[in-house]
Amino acid sequence: MSFNIGNVKIKGNLSLGPMAGVTDLPFRLLCKEKGVDLVYTEMISGKGIRYNNKNTKDLLAVSNDEKPVAIQLFGSDPDILADAVKQIEDINYDILDINMGCPVPKVVNNGEGSALMCNPKLVADIINKAVRTTDKPVTVKIRKGFTKDDINGVEIAKIAEQNGAAAVAVHARTRDQYYSGKADWDIIRKVKEAVSIPVIGSGDVVTPNDARNMLTQTGCDGIMIARGARGNPWIFEQVKAYLDHGIIKAKPEFSEVSDMILRHCRLAIEYKGDYVGMREMRKHVAWYISGFPGSAKFRGRINEIENIDDLEFILEEYKSAHIEQSQ
Repeated sequence: MSFNIGNVKIKGNLSLGPMAGVTDLPFRLLCKEKGVDLVYTEMISGKGIRYNNKNTKDLLAVSNDEKPVAIQLFGSDPDILADAVKQIEDINYDILDINMGCPVPKVVNNGEGSALMCNPKLVADIINKAVRTTDKPVTVKIRKGFTKDDINGVEIAKIAEQNGAAAVAVHARTRDQYYSGKADWDIIRKVKEAVSIPVIGSGDVVTPNDARNMLTQTGCDGIMIARGARGNPWIFEQVKAYLDHGIIKAKPEFSEVSDMILRHCRLAIEYKGDYVGMREMRKHVAWYISGFPGSAKFRGRINEIENIDDLEFILEEYKSAHIEQSQ
């Protein structure tokens, strides 16, 4: 199942959702290898781009090996976002995505992220100006609404389409819910029925069966997997095997997970250096080994790793202990 976002062909229906501190270039490359069709960068500040923030520039790194790739920007000033879009026009990305769904207080308190859903006119201005600034397709990520008393996902999706957005991704929770409670997939269905542009559904897809159910219940064009991919890039090949062939692929053995961790670590070091790469890997390793017997007691040691040799030693030790426990 494929679909188009503007002039960009998405060869399947699976995307890796943007996650701060998670969907950096190394992780996106690994997910691409495992079958994801569209990847998103971490959320990047329009102000940070405009004012040449060093950390922001690092977030803009993309590779030909991960294409098609969407750069996701956040902000609340249409002019600043438009300026940011101009500044990144030489980057070899495919889709410009605007975040209108982030629930984090420091973002919302600045009137950015999901706070924009409270201001439909500003939503229209931001999208309209971005569309007129770039030749890339412009997409928007929204939520069900800001609160349970203000469910306006359909309204915002219509505004996005009317102002030139090429697709909309819908996280099926309100801002008040953050990531708790059950995602209401019915809002995805309602948005799909209300607009003619592609709709990507997001929320509570952590298994291949979840993906199939979302497609069946909502009719969405694409599925966005975010938290379900943390420590689990295999989810994309598992979902594809199930949707395309009805095959339920087994979860990887610890030896395969260990190899993936070390590959991920080497990529992180390559792109970010030893110090930053190793420290950022700590959370990834905890996600990778979650669910394996006895993994909890290893987490404390993971938080102390300083180099890849330390990591390899801990993984080998864990592997030996795991084999002994299973015998």
